[in-house]
Amino acid sequence: MKPLIFCSREEWRAVQGVLTDIDDTLTTDGRLAPAAREALQRLAQAGVPVIAITGRPAGWSEPMARDWPVLGIVAENGGVLLRRGDAGPDGVVHADGVHESSANRPVERLFTQDAPTRRQHAARLRQCTDDILARVPGARLATDSAGRQTDIAIDHSEHAHLPPEGIEAVCGIMRAHGLQATVSSIHINGWIGSHNKWTAAEWAVPVLTGRDFDPARWLYVGDSSNDQLMFERLPLTVGVANIRRFLPVLAHLPAYVTEGERGDGFAEVVQALLAARATQAAGDATTAA
Repeated sequence: MKPLIFCSREEWRAVQGVLTDIDDTLTTDGRLAPAAREALQRLAQAGVPVIAITGRPAGWSEPMARDWPVLGIVAENGGVLLRRGDAGPDGVVHADGVHESSANRPVERLFTQDAPTRRQHAARLRQCTDDILARVPGARLATDSAGRQTDIAIDHSEHAHLPPEGIEAVCGIMRAHGLQATVSSIHINGWIGSHNKWTAAEWAVPVLTGRDFDPARWLYVGDSSNDQLMFERLPLTVGVANIRRFLPVLAHLPAYVTEGERGDGFAEVVQALLAARATQAAGDATTAA
């Protein structure tokens, strides 16, 4: 994990799109950081598509999918894809914002599992939740649980505190019930199925851009242990500086790390990416002349 300044111009120039986590990568205390908002606008103006992948629920993510200059958001760690219908023919949501005609347009939800499967899984998820709350002292459902459709979430650092042994106990119970379990910067998420952040990228990129997913052309930005699969499989990955709190439990690290935390770190990434693209454009113009 090297400082971001060591990322080469060649690595930046290969990037055609950005995949990013949301909580504590773009946001602080659940709100989009001003620096991150400006960075997303700059990417949209430059025609660089952005897809967010989060453990947050579909209900919580819907306003962001409608209002942010992103192609879409994959919520619940790959369970639900949210998109609005105002992307241009190039697959990019442009930075002139959400037009009046599309501001009230419903956000479409796509699922990795069909409705009967989701209903069947919902009963098992409820059983697992009851088991966790009965057996793990201090365990509490995440406050955004009402918006969840394909998973469950236990709060460990957002509005409640669960010590490391409690987090491990929750993960163990989830796995005993046949769930996948992952730990974000704020929640412990559990779900039934083979989907994850990696399959979310494989699914969302073709759906939202009309192009195959080429990992060598996409950058990933994250901040916690539930981003490890992306750190492992994409060639170019960046952790914002607050990822350091998770270093003791990370088996796979991002290639680079920013100086700034959260939205400020994301803005650093965007600045470096767009600077490299500008230099390349200037060089191409000189060559053509």
